Amino acid sequence: MKWITREHPKIDRIACPWLIKRFIDKDAEIIYVPFEQVLLKAEEFAAIPFDLPDVEYTHYEDQCTFDYFIKKHQLKDVALDRVAAIVRGADTDRHDFAPQAAGLEAIFSGLAYNIKNDQELLNLGMTIYDGLYSWAKHLHQLKHTQAGPVEQLLLEVYHKYLKQSNSKKAPAWAKELKEMIQDQMDTNMALSLQQASNELEINPAYLSREFSKYFDNLSFGDYIRKLRIDKAMKLMETTTYSLTEIAYLTGFSDQSHFNRIFKKKTGQNPSVYKKSSGKSKKNTN
Repeated sequence: MKWITREHPKIDRIACPWLIKRFIDKDAEIIYVPFEQVLLKAEEFAAIPFDLPDVEYTHYEDQCTFDYFIKKHQLKDVALDRVAAIVRGADTDRHDFAPQAAGLEAIFSGLAYNIKNDQELLNLGMTIYDGLYSWAKHLHQLKHTQAGPVEQLLLEVYHKYLKQSNSKKAPAWAKELKEMIQDQMDTNMALSLQQASNELEINPAYLSREFSKYFDNLSFGDYIRKLRIDKAMKLMETTTYSLTEIAYLTGFSDQSHFNRIFKKKTGQNPSVYKKSSGKSKKNTN
C-alpha cells in the first residue's frame, strides 16, 4: 500500500509513517511530494493521502493525524497512547499535553534543519520512534536518577493523603494518581492533567471535576503548584541552592514565574523567605 503526504516532514509526517509501517502495513511505501501535488500524485500512484486539509487522515479538533490513525485502525495500546500525547503536543505546539513534547519537537526541528532528504530523515525517524515506543511501553515509570540517591522531598504532603479520613473511601484512580504525583517528586513536577488522564485512562474533564474531592479541595493545577512551592521551601531550608536553581528543580519555566507563584502562595518573596530561613538555621546552631 502507498501513502502520500507533503514534503519536508518534521513531526506528524514522520510519526504517522512509523505508525503505519510498525502497526498497520509493514510493507507500506511512503511518498513525499510538494503540497500542491499531493492529491494529483495520490490519484496517479493510487496512494492514500494523509496530514493535509480535506482528506480523511488529518487533524480533528485538538488531535493530530497520528491520533486519527490510532482511532481509525483501532490500535489498542497504552504505550501508543503515551506516544500519541507526545506527538500531539509537539505537532500542535501544546507542550502541556506531555512533558516530553517539547523535547521531541526540538529533536526533529534540528534533524529537519540538518537533513534535507525526506527519505533519509524518515529512516532516522523510524529509529527514534522505535526508541520512544520502547520507553513508553517499558520504561516510562523509570527516572534518570532511579538507580542512585534522590532527595526525598514532599513526603509529608504525600503521607497526608494516606492519613485521610476513611469516611469517604477514595476511588482506585485517586490512589494511582497520587502514586504518579509521588513519582514526580524527585524530578521537576512536570505531570500534566492530560498526561495523568491518559495514564489512568480516564476522561480529562471527569478527572478535572473530581480531583478536588480527594486532593485537599484543590484543583489539579493548584495542587501541583502547592507541591512545587512546598518543595521550594524545603530546598531553601535544607540546601544552599540559588533561587534560580530552586525554580528549575521545582518545575517553573523561569525565576520570575517562580517568584510570582511563591509570593501568591506564601505572601513573601522567595528571597525574603530564603533569608529568614537562613537566619532561623543560624539561631538553632
